[in-house]
Amino acid sequence: MKIVAVIPAYNEEKMIETVLNHAAPFVDEIIVINDGSFDKTALIARSCGAIVYSHLINRGLGAALGTGFRAAQNHDADIVLTLDADGQHDVEKIPLFILAIQNGADVVIGSRMLDHLKGMPFHRKLATFVGNMVTYTLFGVKTTDSQSGFRALSQRALKVMEMKTNRWAISSEILFEAHRHQLSIKEVPIPSIYNTYSLSKGQNFFEGIKTLKELILRRLMHK
Repeated sequence: MKIVAVIPAYNEEKMIETVLNHAAPFVDEIIVINDGSFDKTALIARSCGAIVYSHLINRGLGAALGTGFRAAQNHDADIVLTLDADGQHDVEKIPLFILAIQNGADVVIGSRMLDHLKGMPFHRKLATFVGNMVTYTLFGVKTTDSQSGFRALSQRALKVMEMKTNRWAISSEILFEAHRHQLSIKEVPIPSIYNTYSLSKGQNFFEGIKTLKELILRRLMHK
């Protein structure tokens, strides 16, 4: 069973080497999507042995994951893991995701909410709660951590899911596509790992509004 990690990265030269070195023992291959970075992200990723695909401009998380998913299929992945490039995911939890896929799940979400919210700042808790409510209201999918970037997809999920959003809406869209195709969704507990660097990443209020609009449009496409 070939396990491929897909890591979207935008100007992550500070952390990408650490993330790749920590993840490497748990997977067979790492694909980094350099999403229009203007620093040394791509150079460092290649020096660590990752396969790098680059966007000429910053296209957003959804577009980066879309590129990564297609690349993983071309590399005959049986299981695809997605990780953030800022170091906030504990790679030692990867075996939980693989086991869940082996036991029949098609989409596995790493939930920070199942780990008693340890270390999670209030504004991130609030954003997660809102994301969960929007995902359930628009798409009918109940989850404790809809916006988690730590996830795994089976080969079957990769083949049938159709990703159309380019930015932050991708997290909810993945759950919608899994629900729409009647795929098995499972959550596994992961810790919240935050520091000053990782807290500087993510959506702000205005990006959140754009994401909501994108999700509403995505839902209307399948009325």
